[in-house]
Amino acid sequence: MDHYYTSKPVSSRETFRFQAELRGRKWTFCSDAGVFSKHGIDFGSTLLIETMEVPPDGRVLDVGCGYGPIGLSAAVLAERGTVAMLDVNNRALELARENAALNGIGNVRILESDALAAVAGETFDCILTNPPIRAGKEVVHRIFTQAYDALAVGGALWVVIQKKQGSPSAWAKLEELFGEDQVEEVTKDKGYRIFRAKKKV
Repeated sequence: MDHYYTSKPVSSRETFRFQAELRGRKWTFCSDAGVFSKHGIDFGSTLLIETMEVPPDGRVLDVGCGYGPIGLSAAVLAERGTVAMLDVNNRALELARENAALNGIGNVRILESDALAAVAGETFDCILTNPPIRAGKEVVHRIFTQAYDALAVGGALWVVIQKKQGSPSAWAKLEELFGEDQVEEVTKDKGYRIFRAKKKV
């Protein structure tokens, strides 16, 4: 069986479309088998989208973009900025590109990447992630570490994570990287938590 963090899913194609409303905007998304939350946008991603603060002229990064809801929503908010969207899953990237076109979003780059490898050396004002918990703690913590390195001074990392799927260890890792006074829980709902970690000026 494929995991959504497989680079080349082999499960049979089941392409379909669905509608969603995010940040007051109506969207049409294409989805398929072999990608994360294929039947509709998961609660955690929706909570992050509705909570995140994206600078209108910012350089934004979505790590683990899947078929694109977080990164594409960020691209609307960053109307004078740009969004890089990364995933290891080729099928998800194909869908994200299709969804960008379908919804008229042009200020995005959609790249195959293991964690942040594809944007090594770049800096961002805002990094967003619904991390691939099932890929394991080592992968998630590597994303956090690379995100810290890629953030501009004063920038923020936004993370959505379920309490029962490792939020205490994620919080501890973020405090270790950013400093205890730089990590806050912005909101929580139905067992999901939104953390914001700011890079000290």
